[in-house]
Amino acid sequence: MCGIAGLIHRGRTGDVGREMTAMLKSLKHRGPDSTGYALYGKPHGKELVVRFKVAEQDEMSKGFKIHQQVKDRHAEVRRRLEELDARIIDDAEATEYAYRLRIEYDGDLRRLANYIEDVEGAEILSIGHGLELIKDLGDADRVSGQYALNGFVGTHAIGHTRMATESDVDIRSAHPYWAYPFADVSVVHNGQLTSYWNGRRALERRGHRFVSNCDSELIAVYLADKMAEGATLEDAMKGSVEELDGVFTYLVATSDSLGMAKDVMAAKPMVLYESDRFIALASEEVAIRSIFPHEIDTFDPYEGEVRVWKS
Repeated sequence: MCGIAGLIHRGRTGDVGREMTAMLKSLKHRGPDSTGYALYGKPHGKELVVRFKVAEQDEMSKGFKIHQQVKDRHAEVRRRLEELDARIIDDAEATEYAYRLRIEYDGDLRRLANYIEDVEGAEILSIGHGLELIKDLGDADRVSGQYALNGFVGTHAIGHTRMATESDVDIRSAHPYWAYPFADVSVVHNGQLTSYWNGRRALERRGHRFVSNCDSELIAVYLADKMAEGATLEDAMKGSVEELDGVFTYLVATSDSLGMAKDVMAAKPMVLYESDRFIALASEEVAIRSIFPHEIDTFDPYEGEVRVWKS
């Protein structure tokens, strides 16, 4: 049992870091093991934001050696970026093992992502013009505080609280998932895909690389692959409902859109609030009401339904 949430401001920005934290705190009972955010800020020209880690949280208690390894891995990531002619504008330490880089880079994104991930212990969480993906162990209060997410101003966001059932309790297995190596595409998912391995092998034959064994990552890569071939986000999502087997409800975000899809059995819950200026979705109504203290009308989307909203 996991909890998912999403929100989008239409035609304006808001404190999406604070709003998503409030929603995910309300869903803590659905999954206390890890919490993740995909936050979308306003892009700055062609700049890219790279969120990556070079160790797991629980490794940091192993003493001086791991701390030195973290420094060496971070330095190697910087060296490889410079080797590929990426200009580093800003390099900030988000935690003692996770970093946020702002870069200018006009080259092949897959080549850059692969080269960084070949550094021992390195994992890219996201690359995007607007997307910043943050995930770690613990509840929303802990992760939001650790990464200073309150006050993150943006247009939209998706988030996830996880109860580990079929994979490890670590950052790699936490949601959201970035669609490697496509800029700005992220997914959160509640459910299970029974077609995971067949779908993954098909996408790997097309040259895609997976960074986890979580079925939710398949949705992200599937959608990004379809859009890279020219499909709209909505068409790609409709295809996923037809082609991906299992019971699922998922949220997907791109640089300017938020989407929701439910499988034809509608076994996984989703509650929706929609107005002209703001949309909020979550596994439970309590999450939406955490940011709307006044009376609002909500409803449940139908089975097989796909919806997309623009910021």
